[in-house]
Parts: sequence; C-alpha cells; structure tokens
Amino acid sequence: MRVVPEALAARIEGGAATLCHVWLVRRADGLRLGFTDHDRDLMVEGVGCTAASGWTVGAAETGLGPAPGDAAAAGVLDDARLTAADVAAGLYDAAEVELWRVDWTTPALRVRLWRGQMGRVRREGDRFVADLEGPLAALERTIGRTFARTCDATLGDARCGVDLASAPQPVCDRRWATCTGVFGNGVNFRGFPDIPGDDWLSATPRESVRHDGGSRR
Repeated sequence: MRVVPEALAARIEGGAATLCHVWLVRRADGLRLGFTDHDRDLMVEGVGCTAASGWTVGAAETGLGPAPGDAAAAGVLDDARLTAADVAAGLYDAAEVELWRVDWTTPALRVRLWRGQMGRVRREGDRFVADLEGPLAALERTIGRTFARTCDATLGDARCGVDLASAPQPVCDRRWATCTGVFGNGVNFRGFPDIPGDDWLSATPRESVRHDGGSRR
C-alpha cells in the first residue's frame, strides 16, 4: 500500500507547486543513477539525481488485479551518465526503475509512485524511450517450453531438420498431419499432438476402438 507522508499529503491537497518527479535507476551491473525533471539537482534515497536530464513522464497504465501495469519514460541522450553507447550495449535492459513524487524544497517529503524495470529501451533520433514493466509483468513471460499440440520449431532450423532446398513446400502450419504427411518429418516433430484439449472434458469411450491406454490416433 502506498503511504504518503502527512506533510506531503497536506501540500498536495493545498495545491503546492513544489513537486517534481524523480527516477531512480539501478542497472544490472549495480550502478545507481538518478534523474529529475526539476531544474536543479536533488539527493533522493542517497542517490544524486541530475536535473534537466531530459527525462519526462510518459504514458502509464496501472490497475488492480492480476494485470501487469506498465509505463514509459522518455529523455534525451545528453546526460554524461546515460549515453547512447550504454543503451546500445544493453546496460539498461531489465534495469530496476523507481518513480518518485518529491517536494523539491524538502526532498525528504516524497512518495514512491511506481516500481518496475526497463523492458525495452529504443532510440528515436537523439532521444530514447524506455518501456517500463510493472512487477507483475514477469507473470506474462514464457520460461522454457510450453506444451501444445502444435510444433514450436521453426521450419528448417536445427530442431526441425527439414532441408528447405528439397522441401515440397516452404510453408508449415506446425500441425502433426502436415509434418508427417507433407514433410515426412514426424521424428522431429516438436509438439504434443495427443495432449488432451478442452474437448477431452466431453469425450466419451467409443465402442469401435480398442481401449489399451495407447495413442488416441
């Protein structure tokens, strides 16, 4: 739960014009950086936050429930600590990011608005745009293989093994019937054609087939 200091809440309710945004970034190599949209440097959470660094708040989407929140930040690659070379080298990929609302007259009065990590950093001319993922975004990532009736290999790759130069056609719909009937490559099929699907819930025994625990095909 977000806890707003009483003094800060009073200033917000009173329409204080002394609030700014602060971004705290921790790269994968442990380096901590700070940026603010205020016009002078600030010290927040023990990190020096560079003013006029070009960082601006982008679109943000958060909500209740299991859906992962996301946001965006944009800036100019003109800060000595945030260079195009570092972005290109991937030093900011999956970096931890915290967005704070701070009273610049009293930086101790602050509240953390959001916490996540950089999912993707891309360049747009001399600017960058960072896509920030909320903590629940990890739930949407696929780790390892998934079990499905269709093949998860790419036609012609090492796992597939089909020679595209001699293949009867260069298109595959990843189904078992296509793999065996068209390419004759069932031994390398990377799916699970007999895995039960939703239709299994309504399946009933058939008298015309043998029930020995073998393949359904």
